[in-house]
Amino acid sequence: MKQLLEFLGVALLFQGAVGLAHSFTGALRGWGLIQRFGFLDGYETYASVALIVLACALFAALRSLGAD
Repeated sequence: MKQLLEFLGVALLFQGAVGLAHSFTGALRGWGLIQRFGFLDGYETYASVALIVLACALFAALRSLGAD
């Protein structure tokens, strides 16, 4: 279970970073999921930052569980 949550955290961090790179530079078109959601038009940067914050919170929660 811990490995699955770690993978989810890495995926969230990657998607957030790709979303920010796309928002600021226009590069990496087609790599991120944020750009594919129509209801996030105009809020891609905020959603990308939210994904990065969620990934950090997930990593902090996993760290508090301790090493298994």
